[in-house]
Amino acid sequence: MKRKSLLGIILVTAMLTACGQGAANVSEADSAVSVESSTEETSNEEVTSEKEESSEDVASEKEDGAEESEEKESAEETSESEVPDGIAEAIAEETSYQEDADEPAAEDTEESAEKEETPGAEIGEHVPPKYTSLRTEDGGTVEHISYTAHDYAGDESEITKEANVYLPAGYSEDKKYNVVYLLHGIGGNENEWGLNKSNSRVKAIMDNLTYYGDIDGFIVVTPNGRACEPYKKDSSMVDAFYLFGKELRNDLIPYIESHYSTYADYSEDGYDMTASRAHRAIAGLSMGGMQTINIGIGECIDLFGYFGAFSAAPSSNNATKTASMMEDCEYPVYFFYNICGTEDRTAYQSASAAAKTLPALSDKFVDGENFMWQEMSGGHDFHIWYQGFFNFAQIVFRHDGENE
Repeated sequence: MKRKSLLGIILVTAMLTACGQGAANVSEADSAVSVESSTEETSNEEVTSEKEESSEDVASEKEDGAEESEEKESAEETSESEVPDGIAEAIAEETSYQEDADEPAAEDTEESAEKEETPGAEIGEHVPPKYTSLRTEDGGTVEHISYTAHDYAGDESEITKEANVYLPAGYSEDKKYNVVYLLHGIGGNENEWGLNKSNSRVKAIMDNLTYYGDIDGFIVVTPNGRACEPYKKDSSMVDAFYLFGKELRNDLIPYIESHYSTYADYSEDGYDMTASRAHRAIAGLSMGGMQTINIGIGECIDLFGYFGAFSAAPSSNNATKTASMMEDCEYPVYFFYNICGTEDRTAYQSASAAAKTLPALSDKFVDGENFMWQEMSGGHDFHIWYQGFFNFAQIVFRHDGENE
């Protein structure tokens, strides 16, 4: 555990020092607002109570100001006690570029609409607008779930975790569905990919890829990738990323497969999770990319057949280690997709070292067959990661029909 703590410290220290002033600026802004609020309250207290209506207004303003001040103090306590040095910079980088889904396109003529309702997605460096527009009809749904997990970074006691679950349009218990577990970065949680929002870009991509016939719709799960209490305040906040394989195996995957229609033959008495590995995928951005490599391939390859690493974090296993671990592995890799921005000062070197040379080091990875390394202009942000998800969604589960 000490080694993992050190890795976590190295990781967060490496994250975008260029954004280092962000947290200080926010703190200064909060302080200014707090002073302003305090001044306003003092002024209100001095107002005479001769008019009842005026007194009521003053009391209301004082109450609102007190609540606002309490919220700010709570936020400052969270910032100081829960977030280790360097995490703030990572959060700033991860959120430096985000996009929502586009508004629904204007209705075209019936003839042109018919022409558009055909597959047209390609794996590349651009997501066509028709795949990012909200669908007002024929779209999937998103459920927010709570499930019982364990504090694997602590005493392994039972805890409650949350996740978002995307279900494709027309979801039915009469059909079996593949599942992608989509992981967040070091500063995120189950909502970082935006599935909790009504204008979710991930949902729009999934809805449109399914609608136009580019893919057979599948389930997407975005959990909190820390195997600990969601608001833990010590260094185990970082350590918990490395222990998430235990939660996947023991808690999250069994929950999903007991509540949704998947290819797994679930039983409360235990079941063969390996039998349905061709119908599960794991992917993630930054720290989630590390989890895809270190946990998905390194520890849980018996559970997953498809892997997607988007700007994998600096603590990812390097290609030599992964190749060595795969040497005697009995489980095939159906596809391992990677993407990273060439201007990504945080992850380009680590992601390259983790994956770019794998086909040269292991015959388990064949470029163009079950492996892809993609790099494109961009930094450590969602411009790259949305593209990665769009591309991965087209690749994943292409071989599942061979293993039903």
